[in-house]
Amino acid sequence: MARPASGREHLQAAHALLKSAKTADELRLAQSVILPLELNFSMEQTAAVIGRSVAATCNMRTRFSRVASGAEPAPRKKQELRNRAHAQLQREADILDEVLSSAATGGIVVVPRLKPAIEAKLGKTIALSGVYRMLARHGRRKLAPDTQHPAPSTQHPKDDPQKREDWEKNSPATWVKS
Repeated sequence: MARPASGREHLQAAHALLKSAKTADELRLAQSVILPLELNFSMEQTAAVIGRSVAATCNMRTRFSRVASGAEPAPRKKQELRNRAHAQLQREADILDEVLSSAATGGIVVVPRLKPAIEAKLGKTIALSGVYRMLARHGRRKLAPDTQHPAPSTQHPKDDPQKREDWEKNSPATWVKS
């Protein structure tokens, strides 16, 4: 015979959580406390109803009672930021609008040159890949391929516009396998 469920002193807090639950995890937490106490469900039945293992259900009940009694602090709420985000979406969009003002007039945007400006606005350093992800998140993408390196040199024949044009005009339409 299983022992009776404990935690009747926290039943009112569980009902309050059940009414104000905004996520599935909060709903499951409230149900893990209410179902055994009011409907006399076993731990196995409660776990089956809420879709968790018996051990996870037992841990949820124990944690809820510790938090409700004040023996343990409540778990921190997730911030409004996404995982590993540098700023909120709206702030990211505002920063990109400020930094990319030259792109609105048809200017060329070189991402490595944007990075210091974005870091200054954010107040922290970010990786170059983070800048690319931020641009992609906000629908900014590369529309035309670069034809040459941003800092042209005279050493390479492709860097000379005249030589590049001659090569493009004189290159065979199809390559013949030798």
